[in-house]
Amino acid sequence: MGKDDKSKNFNLKVPKGTRDWTGEDAALRDRLFETVTTVFKRHGATTLDTPVFELKEILSGKYGEDSKLIYDLQDQGGELCSLRYDLTVPLARWLAMNPSVQSFKRYQIAKVYRRDQPAMTKGRMREFYQCDFDIAGAYDAMIPDAEVLKIVNDVFKALGWESYTIKMNHRKILDGMFKAAGVKDDLIRPISSAVDKLDKLPWAEVKQEMETKGLAADIADKIGEWVQRKGGDDIIEFLKSDPVLSQNEDVKKGIQDMELLFAYLDAFDARGHVSFDLSLARGLDYYTGLIYEVVTEGSAPRVNGKQQEIGVGSVAAGGRYDNLVGMFSGKPIPCVGISFGIDRIISILKARGESTQRAKDVDAFVMAFGGKGFTGMLTERMQVAQELWASDIKTEFSYKLKPKLPQQFKQAESAGVPLAVILGEEELKAGKVKIKVMGITDENNPEKDGVLVDRKDMIAEIRKRLPTSNNVQSLQ
Repeated sequence: MGKDDKSKNFNLKVPKGTRDWTGEDAALRDRLFETVTTVFKRHGATTLDTPVFELKEILSGKYGEDSKLIYDLQDQGGELCSLRYDLTVPLARWLAMNPSVQSFKRYQIAKVYRRDQPAMTKGRMREFYQCDFDIAGAYDAMIPDAEVLKIVNDVFKALGWESYTIKMNHRKILDGMFKAAGVKDDLIRPISSAVDKLDKLPWAEVKQEMETKGLAADIADKIGEWVQRKGGDDIIEFLKSDPVLSQNEDVKKGIQDMELLFAYLDAFDARGHVSFDLSLARGLDYYTGLIYEVVTEGSAPRVNGKQQEIGVGSVAAGGRYDNLVGMFSGKPIPCVGISFGIDRIISILKARGESTQRAKDVDAFVMAFGGKGFTGMLTERMQVAQELWASDIKTEFSYKLKPKLPQQFKQAESAGVPLAVILGEEELKAGKVKIKVMGITDENNPEKDGVLVDRKDMIAEIRKRLPTSNNVQSLQ
């Protein structure tokens, strides 16, 4: 080893809670981005890009107990900055900086950072992508909220998923329950954070945490009787009929919103996966109204082959936050939104064995063969590749001057390319090329060995044989 070789001093690993993306995983992630973006644009959203770091004061005080997970940066230029924790606070900051914008339907796909304890196999990372959709502006009650939840349905329909649940609750109902039970104002957020852990912890442990935070045991028990209920219209009827809760003004307002929401979801045909879950709290401080979280079968651990309810992770979450913009500008703009966790979705796809994806998104591989004196036909392969590129057909060819046919097939197969365009000297002289669908093994299939087509018909014949679905649904 030479004197200047310093490689032995490097600890060649990525930081904890991060990973490199390549091959099939990277291709899968790109397809998921494409699918989600298509849904967002269908609902009229335009994109927004914000800096990966914000002034520390912008992020401070917005995330409740989770503020300890913010990555602070060393002061390098006279400003204290932090890596963004989510995409919601940067949106609120942008709206506050642009007061002429009073309504905005935006989407953003970008990385966020959390100094959390990572669990890579479960999709919990320190650097990960969020895919956000938000509606900002003053509109009649619950109409934008209903469209956001419709978007949840549209995204998971595009993914081909049926086994998911949209857990929803209302912050006014939750806060009203706490007040009705006798919780002091300064304890509402800490107790709310404890209740939010009911999807991961049994009630006994949640109650213990509430008592540790200063709540009397009898008040905790009363809250426990209420928050462990979930359902649909029956939850609204319970809230209306309970002699204590029905008298609370916050609960009354929340009930009105939920009745409107259910009516609008029925109109959108988006009610099927909804669960009105009184334990859902969402720990972030900025939520003011409807809150929701999407959990899907397969995101929880399996014990002895059975899916466990405790430990289910969310794959999307969001809610209404009407006061966040006003924290910066003094002029509030009501907002509601949803964030999809793509890394968590990928982890679940892989755990289910549904993540098969071509490492390269290539449609055709141009190859050539010949006998003695074979020239390799490099320029001919280049010319055919150029024709395919010009027709928006994703194409590759071997960079060898005289590649052997088995090597060309191996290169195409390893990349999962669906079609081969095979050139032969005699065939080209006759104005023909051979098109072969890769992977056909049926001896009775007339195209097992490929089919000769006229060069002038090559593009049309290739399009006929390309997979009909190039989206994420093809994973299923």
